[in-house]
Amino acid sequence: MRKMKLIMICLLAMILCIACGNKDPETTVTPSEQKKEDEMKNTEEPTKQEELTVTSTPTPTPTTAPLTDENGMTIFCPSTLLNKRSDMTYGTFVREQYYSEYCKRDRYYTILLPADYTPEKKYPVVYLLHGIFGDEKSFMGSQVPQLIANMVADGLCREFILVCPNMYAAGEGTAQQPAFDAEACIPYDRFAKELVDCLMPHINEKYSTITGREGTNIAGFSMGGRETLYTCMLYPESFRYVCAMAPAPGMTPAKDNFMTHPGSLTEEEVKFAEGITIPDKIIICCGTKDSVVGKFPKGYHDLFDKNGISHIWYEIPNADHDMTTQYSGMYNFFKLIQE
Repeated sequence: MRKMKLIMICLLAMILCIACGNKDPETTVTPSEQKKEDEMKNTEEPTKQEELTVTSTPTPTPTTAPLTDENGMTIFCPSTLLNKRSDMTYGTFVREQYYSEYCKRDRYYTILLPADYTPEKKYPVVYLLHGIFGDEKSFMGSQVPQLIANMVADGLCREFILVCPNMYAAGEGTAQQPAFDAEACIPYDRFAKELVDCLMPHINEKYSTITGREGTNIAGFSMGGRETLYTCMLYPESFRYVCAMAPAPGMTPAKDNFMTHPGSLTEEEVKFAEGITIPDKIIICCGTKDSVVGKFPKGYHDLFDKNGISHIWYEIPNADHDMTTQYSGMYNFFKLIQE
């Protein structure tokens, strides 16, 4: 009988354990501990938005809500704007020439007119500058014609004329060629004067343009970004919008993996004179993994901040010295051209 009672007691204990979930007192979590654990999870596990911002591979894939920063810059250019549409007609680049009084020689550029260009209308102009070793044909194989026409069709910017110059403004009788040394880079710095004094008057005479700063804009990539900033500093009253994409070092003294740059301006000279008209907006951008110009674009941003030059600075996560950076910069820049 006594043995039977012991068996009954053991069975009853087992039933109670099963009913209570058989929790081990050593692993029991109190309400306060559970709250603390939940808070840690909330801080340690990134949201989908954070994951996209920090770790995703940079592509121009569109999202329902494109990533933007505090300045309203869209981080990646939507890929739908880079593709041809069956119901659209696109303009094509045409190579033209002009005589440069500054260089004393014939010079070349390519021009992209709107598909329905007519002299009856007036158009703003964008001058788009290539990188080192490039020329006026550098953007001919790109998706820039699709980007511009699709943005216009979607109401993101107005029609404009795109001019891509040969930025290497060597003088008469010289066989000077681009190279990674200070002397070979001098013609790039000469381009600012050649652009304003020779090419811009030619474009305004030959095409139906909105003249003056209200219709004139400039952007560039790498060496073209450096010369965009330099041109802006020399002729701030000539341009309404300015964009430097991954600008190369050398506007001010610098040394990189390729060469020592003596600089065209000192850091103290990088400022606008009081009382003059300056560009409405200046954009500087760069990829966070740029393997060519590295942190030099941020150096320009820091210098502009130090010298009180109003501008927008943003970075493209994980982008290199590549088209992801260029299309991002162009997209945000072209959006400014509305009026």
